[in-house]
Amino acid sequence: MVGSNQTFVEGASINRPPLFTGENYPFWKVRMQIFLESVDRGIWDVVLNGPFVHVNVVNEVQEPKPFGQWTADENRRAQYDVKARNIISSALTLDEFYRISVYTSVREMWKILRVTHEGTDDVKRARKNSLIQEYEMFRMQQGETIYDVQKRFTHIVNHLNGLGKTFDTDELNIKILKSLNRT
Repeated sequence: MVGSNQTFVEGASINRPPLFTGENYPFWKVRMQIFLESVDRGIWDVVLNGPFVHVNVVNEVQEPKPFGQWTADENRRAQYDVKARNIISSALTLDEFYRISVYTSVREMWKILRVTHEGTDDVKRARKNSLIQEYEMFRMQQGETIYDVQKRFTHIVNHLNGLGKTFDTDELNIKILKSLNRT
């Protein structure tokens, strides 16, 4: 079992997607987004918006465009979903892979991973409120080093950022300085 303090299980490679073992989803999600965008921004676009659908308009009715009629650009855009599904599938352990393997688009795969590991909007709202309270009550603990305080504070702020709460840099600086013991 990998410890939660270990940052890179498989090493930081620009050629290999980050491995997701089912733990520390917020960390993996950010790394995976960066990895997908580094391969091609169009790949990240299909994660967010779904696959590109090629259509012909006949008598003001949209019909699926046959594969043989696709242009080179349409074929390239269709590949984004396939590439993204391959990358994400390759970055998951067996249990996580089976969770998403039944879905036919990367958008669906991403959504089920997000809901499974972040929860529904109600769960995220409750987690956000709990973290906001932890942020507001943040104080240096007895015997804690500056390094440990900064690490704990950054952890809270990063989780809140992941849940949509933003902070002004000055606000963060004042908060951390006020939280330190004078001894």
